[in-house]
Amino acid sequence: MDSHNQNSVRLPEPSRTLVIMAKAPKPGTVKTRLSQNLPSVAVTALYRCLLEDTVALAKSLTSVEVAVMCPESDREQMANFLGSTVQIVAQRGEGLAAGLTSVFRHFTSARRQHVIAFNSDSPHLEPSVLDRAFEILAMHDVVVGPTHDGGYYLVGAKAAHPSLFEGDGLGTRSAFDRLLTRTKLLELSTGFTEPFYDIDVADDLMRLAPELQLAPARAPRTAAWFSEWKQAIGQLSHRTGDL
Repeated sequence: MDSHNQNSVRLPEPSRTLVIMAKAPKPGTVKTRLSQNLPSVAVTALYRCLLEDTVALAKSLTSVEVAVMCPESDREQMANFLGSTVQIVAQRGEGLAAGLTSVFRHFTSARRQHVIAFNSDSPHLEPSVLDRAFEILAMHDVVVGPTHDGGYYLVGAKAAHPSLFEGDGLGTRSAFDRLLTRTKLLELSTGFTEPFYDIDVADDLMRLAPELQLAPARAPRTAAWFSEWKQAIGQLSHRTGDL
């Protein structure tokens, strides 16, 4: 018998995990920039819909474990909101950078894992993009999905890199560039998915509305929200000049 075959060990295929970065849908704490244009109750309801549609999108993927990472103070409410549909893990520390660091520390520690952190406000993304992100990650140290406004809607890695998100200016227009600076400093190979947009401001809503009118199944709860708040959205269209 070939001694090489005797001694070789076949490693198991790495597990794939998609972790949704989320907050509990509490008034005044989610999608705050939209509160300038819409009633607080409408904004909170929108976030609930976005999050539920995002979870549904994640669960539509094949051979992918789904989890939600949230602040420690939100864990109980998040569990009540989502029930037992997904694993809910509390992050260590405050803020999005701490949350992202917690994702990779928690999910890559025990076994071979390909882990992608995904935002909670892009449920209209095609599932194929997420599948492609895992394919890209298999060939790189890091995968990033840039947003049109200078941020990113997903970031994936196969190991924890504690300094990866330091000084990234998360939530700003320079977040993507700062992340790339970090990957270069850490000498991490980086691949990219296609640029996309998430829902942060009124213009994003006005872009999403006609898309979901044509294809409501892409994010059915969010599409229903547009119908429920049709009058408010109409007034928003008038103010932004998108009639």
